[in-house]
Amino acid sequence: MKVRASDAERAEWHAKARSAGLTLSDLVRQSLDRARTWTVPHAEVERERTREVARVGNNLNQIARWANTHKGAVEAVEVIGHLIAIERSLATLARFESPDPDAH
Repeated sequence: MKVRASDAERAEWHAKARSAGLTLSDLVRQSLDRARTWTVPHAEVERERTREVARVGNNLNQIARWANTHKGAVEAVEVIGHLIAIERSLATLARFESPDPDAH
């Protein structure tokens, strides 16, 4: 297998292999065995999910503006609490990546 690399990259890879007590070939094989790829079999479904998350975010911004305008009201305090919980859930969802089990 041929891989294009600069002299500096090649030297760094050889140094990593030596420090691990491996040949460069063994280091590359082990590294590629650990690599996981992620593909989207239905790209349109993923795009629609992204659009839905954006819509939810827009709605949350409108609610947050209302809550900030009426922050003295008891209802606003409750709404803000729910907004924080939703924001945390969306942040978790935004970071979520699930490797495609069929892509190996």
